[in-house]
Amino acid sequence: MSSCGFLNMATIGDFDPLSATIPATKVEITVSCRNLLDMDTFSKSDPSKNVFFSPLLRKCLYKLKLFIFLFFQFGRTEVIDNTLNPDFVRKFILDYFFEERQNLKFDLYDVDSKSSNLSKHDFLGQAFCTLGEVVGSLCGRMEKPLGGIPGKKCGTIIVKAEELSNCRESVMMQFCANKLDKKDFFGKSDPFLVFYRSNEDGTFTICHKTEVVKVNLNPVWQAFKIPVRALCNGDFDRTIKVEVYDWDRDGGHDFIGEFSTSYRELSRGQSQFNVYEYTFSFIRFPGNPSQPTSLHYMNPYQLNAYAIALKAVGEIIQDYDSDKMFPALGFGAKLPPDGRISHEFALNGNPKNPYCNGIDGVMEAYYQSLKSVQLYGPTNFSPVINHVARYAASIKDESQYFILLIITDGVISDMAQTKESIVNAACLPMSIIIVGVGPAEFDAMIELDGDAVRISSRGRYAERDIVQFVPFRDYIDHTGNHILSMARLAKDVLAEIPDQFLSYMRTRGINPSPAPPLCTPPGHPLQTQI
Repeated sequence: MSSCGFLNMATIGDFDPLSATIPATKVEITVSCRNLLDMDTFSKSDPSKNVFFSPLLRKCLYKLKLFIFLFFQFGRTEVIDNTLNPDFVRKFILDYFFEERQNLKFDLYDVDSKSSNLSKHDFLGQAFCTLGEVVGSLCGRMEKPLGGIPGKKCGTIIVKAEELSNCRESVMMQFCANKLDKKDFFGKSDPFLVFYRSNEDGTFTICHKTEVVKVNLNPVWQAFKIPVRALCNGDFDRTIKVEVYDWDRDGGHDFIGEFSTSYRELSRGQSQFNVYEYTFSFIRFPGNPSQPTSLHYMNPYQLNAYAIALKAVGEIIQDYDSDKMFPALGFGAKLPPDGRISHEFALNGNPKNPYCNGIDGVMEAYYQSLKSVQLYGPTNFSPVINHVARYAASIKDESQYFILLIITDGVISDMAQTKESIVNAACLPMSIIIVGVGPAEFDAMIELDGDAVRISSRGRYAERDIVQFVPFRDYIDHTGNHILSMARLAKDVLAEIPDQFLSYMRTRGINPSPAPPLCTPPGHPLQTQI
């Protein structure tokens, strides 16, 4: 990958000082292109994208008030060598004003020299849109054809927008690798790393590339500084995927492997948590609870799918809890007052005391939380599993057994971390029930269930099966009888719990306490019927 020295990126403040007093949301724009025109005879095009931003400028000439739409250059991406399908790393930070029409123009060039004069380079196409179009697209992802060259299909442009958090931190990181695969026939690999952060719809967005270390299967890449906002947008549990490639001059880089982590793991520093084995395998918004399209829709006349699952399973489990006080946690939401993203927050709003009085108390806390938090992706399971596991690990006398109920729409963004959390929890006095709601495919949940193949992480298998998964849609009574749906669901959801509980006790040689002697009321002789 090469970058021309003249390329730089301006900020919004460079051209409109008055906007500093106008409330705005900052969004980050990421650009990719697919199936570009090939303008080079002996190699593929080297695209660079110019972004032009058109604000509404107001200028007074004598007594005439003119509204002038003016395009001017806002920034340029880096140059990527030899590819017709570039994913640009460089981002554009824009102030988004909901009430204004903010026009964008994207011009794409094949860069053939270091000249900053665009006329010296081959024009590949252009696209027009508004910032509102991008922000308002499904999951903030807009795709449209490139034009500008008559009679030719110029490919497509993909523009993604994500609201930026207020996180101002930066982090210095350094990576090394050992015993990478040899991909070059006449020499060793030339490895480099590509970093991606996960999105709400389950896709990934590129956020960093390292330099190429030539001819080395045990590379040490240079330390680099990156804003935490670019790496995970301030969500420390968001999945970060890292891919390892062998660089090739023609742009056809060979895939070596990948691994997943999170900023929370990385921030622990040098430890066993930051040693990764790469593998060779190659988030949607949950909606507004006030809208019928949301799985969390608060219908005044009937329970939503989440509430039905919670009530069905909870009302049976609570009979085995002595004090009927249940800690209830949520994950995947922005919390008041600052919009902090959390995957481990108290539904009742009290992090020091997340306990709710009975399942009715849990239901009340659930409904109240929908009114106070903003549902948000991605969906991470591991923080909540680790939360319960810490409590289970603190019990030394086998006096308690923990059951974690997770209700989810099926999207999971931290699969690797969740599998590791389950493997670690399998030796603890706990079980996990997962109820999938909605129409999504639940392949990931089936894998976590581990009935067909015992779940494993980094080559270590779970000591025992502690997960039971069921899709709620299989238990819906089509006549609308929710009581029947709840009974069917509860029966199958809880089916494996007794065996999981007994397997834990047996493996630890724990026998049940002897039954207390029968108490015979005075004056009533004990009768035995044969």
